[in-house]
Amino acid sequence: MSPFARRATEAEAPPPGAIPGLRGAPVRTPVRAGGPHTGPTLWPAIAGRLLTRQMWIELYGLPGYTLTLKGAKATAFSATPRDFRPADAQVGKALLSGRATLAGSTLEVEAGGDVWDRPCPTKAFAVDLHAFAWLPGLMTQGEKGAREALRLTLLWADHFARWSPFAWGPEILSRRVFNLACAARKLGGVATEAERQRLIDILGRQARQLLRPPGGLAGKAERMVAAAVAGCVIAGPSGASLRKRAIHALAGALRATVAGDGGHASRNPEAGLALLLDLLTLEDALSQLSETSPESIGGAIQRLTAALRVQTLPDGRLTSFQGGGPSQAALVAAARAHDDWSPTEAARGPIAGSVGGLRRIHGALLTVVADTARPAHGAWGEAACAQPLALEIACGRDRIVTGCGWSPRAADRQALRLTPGHSTLTLGEQSLGDPLGGWKGELLGPRLIGRPIHVGAEHREAEGAVWLEMEHDGWAVPFGLLHQRRLYLDQRLDELRAEERLHPAPSHVEGDVVRAIAAPYAVRFHLEPGVQASLARDRRSILLRGHSGRGWWFRTDGPDVAIEPSVHIDEGLTRRSLQIVVRGSARTDAETKIRWKLSPAGAAGDPV
Repeated sequence: MSPFARRATEAEAPPPGAIPGLRGAPVRTPVRAGGPHTGPTLWPAIAGRLLTRQMWIELYGLPGYTLTLKGAKATAFSATPRDFRPADAQVGKALLSGRATLAGSTLEVEAGGDVWDRPCPTKAFAVDLHAFAWLPGLMTQGEKGAREALRLTLLWADHFARWSPFAWGPEILSRRVFNLACAARKLGGVATEAERQRLIDILGRQARQLLRPPGGLAGKAERMVAAAVAGCVIAGPSGASLRKRAIHALAGALRATVAGDGGHASRNPEAGLALLLDLLTLEDALSQLSETSPESIGGAIQRLTAALRVQTLPDGRLTSFQGGGPSQAALVAAARAHDDWSPTEAARGPIAGSVGGLRRIHGALLTVVADTARPAHGAWGEAACAQPLALEIACGRDRIVTGCGWSPRAADRQALRLTPGHSTLTLGEQSLGDPLGGWKGELLGPRLIGRPIHVGAEHREAEGAVWLEMEHDGWAVPFGLLHQRRLYLDQRLDELRAEERLHPAPSHVEGDVVRAIAAPYAVRFHLEPGVQASLARDRRSILLRGHSGRGWWFRTDGPDVAIEPSVHIDEGLTRRSLQIVVRGSARTDAETKIRWKLSPAGAAGDPV
């Protein structure tokens, strides 16, 4: 392997019939060069974004542009929308003492100082700061907190009243408008007449900007909800006009964003949860004005609520797929509080079903959720992950098998979006897609780039048993193999039996002969932080214990089994965890099977 190593000769070549890559032969596993291959199909989007972005920067940056955002004069607030998200009082207490803690970072500011005139420690901190993510926590601190919130809001307007690409970016702007609208009436209660008038003007101008480009379809529903909530808060014809325009645009956005089964178009469960909470706030604001919610809003709330039932695991948190983290149990509970289905959940029994490509099956204790669809693409794929057939397994209330939990809050850890970042199979340590980076990613967002993947799934049930068979063709081009994952859940024994099958794709041939190489595979099972894993003497069995202490045996017939370090993202912060990795080599001209099983510990035949 050194620079002076002898070149291989014909005599040293593997004998006829030998498979390169297997033991005793040189490894010839093809490895793709780094970086996503964008291809020519992305260039129209790049060219269009370059032109329009510069056009909006030039237009919105013109002196006097903010005058075009002025509406009819309003002098009061007419509603106090309820934000159903639980507020973090600690954020408000820290801010009153001169310490701003956001997105895992802290900025020290003297009490009564100006937080807007100093550099932020991280970009994530700056996003939460300008999105007014601190405002709900500050409003829990009574009159003192409201006065400080009013002061910081007016200071923001002093610095950023003119449009700028970051502070007025669509995503940040929509969250700022939403948070400010929910607090506006309370802020007006501690403001002078001049300050109240200025607060109305600040909210109105920003809400009207949400109705203008740029933005795109992805995220449009969230922007229109924020604008509509602001229209409910501002009294008089000015608020009514804003509300009418936003709700009219929202109807079409919801049709594109929320599928018939309640799945979000991004396939991100957390995105669906956030939209549901926003819509509940809008519905509450409309009810305060004695206005009935349009059918488009009520229907979307019903579908998102039904989807949330399937996406919530027994520990009260969400499934972690496609850029959605588990979220907080209190946040999920707040979104489900209006659901009249929840009080009778125990009587109805465990939940099963399919939402947005996520299929859920269950036994008495075991709950299994599998990703049975391709990742979202285009602008919807900014948080998508290249992890087809990924699994999450909960044993009772213990979440045992999961993924790395990547979400956009951990934007600096894009590698966790790759195929090895979840509990699925990889070949050659490659990924089936890559997030767009560099200047293209800055322009279009970190959307997922990769070859189109076809994913199929078949679900069958019988007395006391569930069968789920899934397959995808993502490995067909680089290796000529299809990955099939078969799951059999014995509901009587609470035992999950599975088979990973790699078999040649019918269309992947070179001159009617499949190119015979060895592709090293790795089947990963990422464990929830805190789950204990102990390898038995047979080197094929691993004892797993969750937070409850209940034991479960993981067994496999794979050639090499190991417990290795892993990481898990929780609310944007990285935590240490473990992963079970089953490794081996698969021939590209033959079938390879790896079997594994998860069963309760305590049986007579348990390994030692």
